[in-house]
Amino acid sequence: MSRFRIERTVPLPPAEVWRRLTDWPAHGAQVPLTRTRVLDPGPNAVGTRFTARTGLGRFAFDDPMEVAVFDPPAEGRAGVCRLVKLGRAVRGSAVFEVFPDGSGTRVVWDEELRLRGVPAVLDPVLRAVGRVLFARALDGLLRN
Repeated sequence: MSRFRIERTVPLPPAEVWRRLTDWPAHGAQVPLTRTRVLDPGPNAVGTRFTARTGLGRFAFDDPMEVAVFDPPAEGRAGVCRLVKLGRAVRGSAVFEVFPDGSGTRVVWDEELRLRGVPAVLDPVLRAVGRVLFARALDGLLRN
């Protein structure tokens, strides 16, 4: 399993950062060749499911996820969201935390990934690529 962490501090209020990070279709717009489809209508909550599909035509894979923890930030308190990856091709989890930080917000994103068919010896490569792709997506979501 490949693990990595990304941290950012932005001059946005925690509620706005939370809104952006839990806009699941917006995640797909930040990752090349990816679109995200929410499977459960209604507000985000524990149990909300969505799928990110990455690739072109036959050369694509699904990354289905389910929200396991959904605790938005409140006055003086951090928020945390945990996603569980349920796919055949992609397994693992993602946790992001949203912390009030002075006049802005600090985000900590922890990701654990396992790609089917990719041997553990390639975890350092997966970690490096994942860190770059997820950092790019996070920066795009947080951009003013």
